[in-house]
Amino acid sequence: MSQDPTLVVSAAELAPEQLHQAFVGAFADYLIGPFQTTLAQWPGLLARQGIDLELSRVVLEGRDRQILAFAFVAPRPESGRWRLATMGALPVARGSGAAARLLDDVLARARAAGLAEAELEVFAQNERALRLYRGRGFETLHELHGYQALPGSVAPAACEFRALEHEAALAWLRAEAQARLRDLPLQVTAASLQSATGMSAWQKGSAQLVFSRPDDATVVVGSLIDWQPAQTDARALLQALRAEFPQATLRVPQLQRLDLGGQALRELGFKTLPLHQLLMRAKL
Repeated sequence: MSQDPTLVVSAAELAPEQLHQAFVGAFADYLIGPFQTTLAQWPGLLARQGIDLELSRVVLEGRDRQILAFAFVAPRPESGRWRLATMGALPVARGSGAAARLLDDVLARARAAGLAEAELEVFAQNERALRLYRGRGFETLHELHGYQALPGSVAPAACEFRALEHEAALAWLRAEAQARLRDLPLQVTAASLQSATGMSAWQKGSAQLVFSRPDDATVVVGSLIDWQPAQTDARALLQALRAEFPQATLRVPQLQRLDLGGQALRELGFKTLPLHQLLMRAKL
């Protein structure tokens, strides 16, 4: 009987350098382009994604312990789920079944831990991954779109709002947004944004806008949430953002639910990005 030449180990057993190298290699030809994350930025990426290396798993080639594939897990205790934060396979391991093996392992361990659900985000255009996830029972909960507005393309307007300190913005997310709403992408919640630096937050009524300025020409929206169906307060905050930075390009990553701020973006003329994600859930 032939022996399986690979083994599955906890990601916590491996050096950060090895994990980072495998991550960059697996996503070198990614759908939205290669990741530019440096080794120095690696701890920040893990923190923003809420990744628990003890719960995460890696497939190693048994002889020289080279990484073939990985599945990083982020627990979400507020929703009683595990989140598959990211899963990838090195080019040499694609088609080997290593990724499917890791996915099955994650779901089995989540079930054994007493959880009823698991979740993930995947680009809708990533057909290979989508087939794998649907084959394991994942169903779409929400589409997550991204948006962009070029300088001057959104009409500014005066708006009264509260500028919040970082901790106050996180408290609003926990008490006002996350307590009311289910199925928020982790990256727009306090668990992810608590490790972020250089963020500003504005709050008005039922809405909060968290943003950063990576450079003078760009404003990136890290979180936009408005639980009122009309999204009036979200629209006002976005117009105030344009008034504050009229010469900047405004960008919203593919994490925006239509019902919690996305409609306001569309009504203001933000362009929908061509690729979008799906927030998916599997019952265990």
